Amino acid sequence: MTATAVRPRALPVVRVRWQPMTLGAIVVLALVLYGWGLGSAGWSNTFYSAAIKSMSENATNFLFGSFDPVGVVTVDKPPMAFWPPVVSTWIFGYHGWALLLPQVLEGAGAVFLLHRTVRRWAGENVALLAALILAVTPVTVAIDRSTNPDAMLTLLCVAAAYALTRSVESGISSRSATKWLLQAAFWVGCGFVTKMLAGWMILPALVLAYLVGRDASWGRRLLDLLGAAVVLLVSSLWWVALTAWWPGQKPYIGGSTDGSAWNLIIGYNGLGRVFGEGSGPGSGAPAGGGGSFGGGATTFGGSSGLFRMFGDSAGGQISWLLPLCLLVLVVVAVTGFRKWRSKAPAEHFARAGWVLWGSWLVILALVFSFQDGTFHPYYTTQLAPAVAALAAGGLAVLWRYRRDPGYAWTLLPAAIALTAVWAWVLISRDTSWNGWLRYAVVVAALLAIGGLVIARFSGSLPGTGVRAIGVVGLVAVLLTPAVWSAGTAFASGGGGISASIPTAGPPSSGFGGRGGGFPGGGPGGAPGGARGGVPGATGAPGGTGTPDAGEMMAAMSALRGNPDGGLTSAQQKILDYVVKNASGAQIVMAVEGGSKAASGYIINSDATVIGMGGFLGSDNAPSVDLLASWKASGKLGFVLDSGMSRGFGGGSGQAGPSAQRTTWVKQNCKVVPASAYGGTSTQTLYNCVSK
Repeated sequence: MTATAVRPRALPVVRVRWQPMTLGAIVVLALVLYGWGLGSAGWSNTFYSAAIKSMSENATNFLFGSFDPVGVVTVDKPPMAFWPPVVSTWIFGYHGWALLLPQVLEGAGAVFLLHRTVRRWAGENVALLAALILAVTPVTVAIDRSTNPDAMLTLLCVAAAYALTRSVESGISSRSATKWLLQAAFWVGCGFVTKMLAGWMILPALVLAYLVGRDASWGRRLLDLLGAAVVLLVSSLWWVALTAWWPGQKPYIGGSTDGSAWNLIIGYNGLGRVFGEGSGPGSGAPAGGGGSFGGGATTFGGSSGLFRMFGDSAGGQISWLLPLCLLVLVVVAVTGFRKWRSKAPAEHFARAGWVLWGSWLVILALVFSFQDGTFHPYYTTQLAPAVAALAAGGLAVLWRYRRDPGYAWTLLPAAIALTAVWAWVLISRDTSWNGWLRYAVVVAALLAIGGLVIARFSGSLPGTGVRAIGVVGLVAVLLTPAVWSAGTAFASGGGGISASIPTAGPPSSGFGGRGGGFPGGGPGGAPGGARGGVPGATGAPGGTGTPDAGEMMAAMSALRGNPDGGLTSAQQKILDYVVKNASGAQIVMAVEGGSKAASGYIINSDATVIGMGGFLGSDNAPSVDLLASWKASGKLGFVLDSGMSRGFGGGSGQAGPSAQRTTWVKQNCKVVPASAYGGTSTQTLYNCVSK
């Protein structure tokens, strides 16, 4: 392996006319894929969509990320990802497309910024290829069409990578290098205020890249990292400090056990994610919960283990180019070792890029693979920038190796063959959806490999012929993820644009169909460790055991409203009745049963409706004491018990917050006959205005 790798230092970028036009076309492609069907968008993840509406009500709700208009409880994430959609609704009004527009722009922004990052490391053409790969990564297309916070998180991670890349460029002054490193730390901190510890997952990659890439004394490198740590902590924890020291009334931090952001960090959104909900301090979910109905993180993302990224759930979302990336990392590692053995001059900048993207991919993939808490396949969109950079940079290296006089020229044909074989395996898992792709990929791969062999031994192919071989090789590598992405974007119904748990590919690829999970809800977690509360289910009181997934979904479908996020006729009758009879109460109705029972009322009404207990209904918000205070002051109108109060993590059986609230309501409020509002017996409405 004698061919050189990516250029050793940042050089003035020289571009020809077609390159900026190509970049523009790639960004437009990203906008189309992420934004197709935006005009007819539903409410995506209604938990977050309801919160965005509530956050637009006042500054406190905006700052803390309140789920309800009164500011009782927040969503289970920091608020930064939801600030742009709130601003969008202020400008355009509260519409489904207005909520999703910032996500589309964030996704396209990440594509553009990845190009800007990679071109400083590997050149313009490699950067264009990296941008294209990111744009057509199936899981990225799916997540950038939803109100989940991952689109912003990915953009912030790429921004940190850009700043880190600038900090290790050769010839840069020490002052400038330090400034860029501090900026990288700031963007990671913003990632923390977007999705907590998920934003910190790239930290080891950034630190390693700076240590091996910065051409300065070790003392200077360590001093810079110390300064970056200060910036990181300030930019990450200012919101946590604000929630702790806020002088006035504030919402309960959803997902925590004591209402504090710190508890959420180390529990539900921290150790609970890695080791399983219920295992970390302050975990806000039942043990064994997560997305698995009490059995470990298996339902949504497959069983934890080394090969989870290649499994049925995550494989079609992100793994198309993972075999290629792993091959590239091995080649680069062997090449680097040989250079070290030969005492060749160190190429700090090139090495920093490989360490950055390689450690990013390996570390995050291992965390996702082995975490026992809640895992959804769409989390893997955080891998997409590293996959894109490594695949593009690696293909450039292997392309240069085709001229190697030894055996290294076989690496490029091997990479194409490996990628095509893996594409065949993935497509074969469901041949009813674009199964023809298997044969198209094999044909393209055979043509590219044959062309490379002919070019190797004939030595007479013109430059246009060699370039044609390269194009066919790229088709073999990118055809399947591109088709999956297009199918996701242009599918009937918006290709998951209204889904709470987005997935790409066949409609069966997600739990319960495209979009996965439970339409109308589902933030970072999903019902876990549920016991009881499902009328007629085997796990309900008097039932025969734990409710299965089908029973859970059937029960929840009665709560979530229409598929488009609107209220059912039964829900509308309840809403009309409570609005008419609330007697001036500030809180027209409080809904028990988690976000799925309450979100539709918040989204589709200007009446003051709150959801009790946060996402799963298990949070102690509002407390029984607060309910009593509301009733005493005439602030509370009605309470709707959805029938799910003790189910879906609703509070650890009869002693949990949900059960305590329900007991108080039964003792202090009056049942409204279903005939009074034309409702059904599956839910119970209580009049708390008087008793």
